[in-house]
Amino acid sequence: MTELAIVQTLVNGSVYALLALGLSLIFGVGRLINMAHTAFFVVAAYILYYFTRQLGWGAAESIAITVVGTVLLGALCYQFLINRVRQHTQAVLLITVALAMAFQELLYIGFGSFYLSLDPLIPGTIVILGVIVPKQYLLVIAAVAVVIIVLWLLLSRTKLGISIRAVANDPEIANVLGINVPRTLLLTMGIATGLAAVAAVLVAPIWILYPPMWMSTLTTVLVIVVLGGLGSIKGSIIGAYIIALVEQVVLISQISPNLVMTFILLAMVVVLVVRPGGLFGIVLEEERL
Repeated sequence: MTELAIVQTLVNGSVYALLALGLSLIFGVGRLINMAHTAFFVVAAYILYYFTRQLGWGAAESIAITVVGTVLLGALCYQFLINRVRQHTQAVLLITVALAMAFQELLYIGFGSFYLSLDPLIPGTIVILGVIVPKQYLLVIAAVAVVIIVLWLLLSRTKLGISIRAVANDPEIANVLGINVPRTLLLTMGIATGLAAVAAVLVAPIWILYPPMWMSTLTTVLVIVVLGGLGSIKGSIIGAYIIALVEQVVLISQISPNLVMTFILLAMVVVLVVRPGGLFGIVLEEERL
């Protein structure tokens, strides 16, 4: 495996980790499978494109509007759509899929079916151990590491984090203890979509943008979450880099690139055969998050 492929694994794994963390967080706390999670990711990427390319705004203000706007969009969708049916798993699945499809069609209307790209937030390259690496790649790896640390501190050291963990363990007991469960779930949804927005900001200058990309990304992220263990933060992070590694091994081999998803699913199946609960599957409710 080449050095550049290793860097690419770290980059893709970092992006997948952010997306998987958001999906795991909302599942672990609210037991919700948000099928529109990666659609928020794509919407955020297009918001960034609109403000930077079409309006010509600077990177800082465009990123701020993208992240805040996506968080607000996620919170509004949760409050007025998902929250009303959150006790019914099938209804949540149907509504979130419909929401993702609606976002896709709106993006088609607004931007067409063209493949779009963005300029790097940090242009240029740097040589590391004889390998030419785009500075944008290093930004992705470093920024994701910082976000993961901040998320860990939020969940383990703050009052909000305690509330989130309490609701994840037992919503009824949390409510008895005076924790506002609906507000905590709303904030969790905001954090999850915020993670998706940050992932979009970091990867939009690297990946090609097109409206249906949420579907393939969702499949990969769902595999990561199942592979790592439903609701496991640690499992989502480790699973993301495992899947990114499998992806790169397939791409640099003589195997057809069209079979990447096949091997990703095969990796998940192998792990689940050995560990049916995933790498870090939850045995007790207290282990959640």
